[in-house]
Amino acid sequence: MKEKTQVAEIDRSLYDFRYDENERDFLDSGITPEIISEISDEKNDPEWMREFRQRSLEIYNKTPMVEWGPSIEGLNVDNIVTYIRQKSRMNTDWNDVPDDIKQTFEKLGIPQAERESLAGVGAQYDSELVYHNVRQEVAESGVVYTDLESAMHDERYADLIKSHFMKLVPPTDHKFAALHGAVWSGGSFVYVPKNVHLDIPLQSYFRLNAKGAGQFEHTLIILEEGAYLHFIEGCSAPKYYEAGLHAGCVELFVGKGATLRYSTIENWSKNMYNLNTKRALVQENGRIEWVSGSFGSHVSYLYPMSILNGRGASAEFTGITFAGEGQNLDTGAKIVHNAPDTSSYMNTKSISKSGGTSTFRSAVVVNENAHGSKSSVSCESLMLDRISRSDTVPAMDIRTKHCDIGHEAKIGRISDESVFYLMSRGLSEEEAKAMIVRGFADNVSKELPLEYAMEMNNLIGLEMHGSIG
Repeated sequence: MKEKTQVAEIDRSLYDFRYDENERDFLDSGITPEIISEISDEKNDPEWMREFRQRSLEIYNKTPMVEWGPSIEGLNVDNIVTYIRQKSRMNTDWNDVPDDIKQTFEKLGIPQAERESLAGVGAQYDSELVYHNVRQEVAESGVVYTDLESAMHDERYADLIKSHFMKLVPPTDHKFAALHGAVWSGGSFVYVPKNVHLDIPLQSYFRLNAKGAGQFEHTLIILEEGAYLHFIEGCSAPKYYEAGLHAGCVELFVGKGATLRYSTIENWSKNMYNLNTKRALVQENGRIEWVSGSFGSHVSYLYPMSILNGRGASAEFTGITFAGEGQNLDTGAKIVHNAPDTSSYMNTKSISKSGGTSTFRSAVVVNENAHGSKSSVSCESLMLDRISRSDTVPAMDIRTKHCDIGHEAKIGRISDESVFYLMSRGLSEEEAKAMIVRGFADNVSKELPLEYAMEMNNLIGLEMHGSIG
């Protein structure tokens, strides 16, 4: 059998399989008041949400296209289907999920992960949640984990949703935040009561199966004082030859003395535009920990933001980005120090190969009253050939002298000497380079749950396989 020698030929069947869609379930493409009203009708939105969607649409139409990142001229939002009717009501019993959807998530290993190591799972297919479940002992502790729309219609949580929804990421933030406010669908709601520590993670998985469509899930997590949660997010899509769009939104509220770890592996197909917005608000002595892996999509704009609002609040961001042929991944993080004695640490790795472009874009803001604050940024970039590119764009806005701020960056190519040494020990050139890349990414994989660390290493292997010649 002939050995495959191009990344484009790699068998990504684990992610690229797909099922035929009934296009009668698709709303018309484009963004109009009529389409937004139809989405509200499909979901039986409360009146405040109907008004919110239409107001977001008005903001979207008035807001200029974003220009800070790589070109997204290949994306025509007017051609994107923003909503696909629900194929099935949401189920809490896996056996009740339709067979084709069930087979999709079985192939991705979601039910097995739930049985072995998760406190609860949500699974979204195209525009809607199809499955959501949480262990009984977790629910009995007072933890709420459900789909956002059910929570919005539940009188126990309706006011909480209304008072927090898109308050951290308002529609005025940028054009795709406004788009999200108009067409959002699906996503998860998590509420962890005071002093409840969830020792095993919750996970949501988002699968976009349809071609020419967008996914716009909204994740809202609220941790009360002293609570602890590890939330895991995964996403993937099969490859098509027309643009798809992901413009989700994540809002995280971390209470006094609470800790939230938010882990993500984004593995969208290379026809996707990933324009996602994630933001956390952290109160006194609270902590947010981001662990982020960006492997898929044609273009990404992804910069999780932490707002440290209370004394002693802290944030840590650990990320890896791997840009291959045809990819331009613009990723990073932003930290805002709004209170005294706050601290933050960013540690990122970026890898580019086969002409891919990886850009690390960071921002650290330390306001006047944030005296005694500390921040450190470390970014390293590795290029695997001479046609790839890696850029670092750090920004620091420091408004007090009474703080400790540091930044370091390293950029380079794979050492020929290191490759030669490993080849002299019996490895092929491809194996040697893959080993070096895995070692480069090791500190990130150690921060991920075991299953996701394995997925990251497998993705690196997929990207490296055939990269020689």
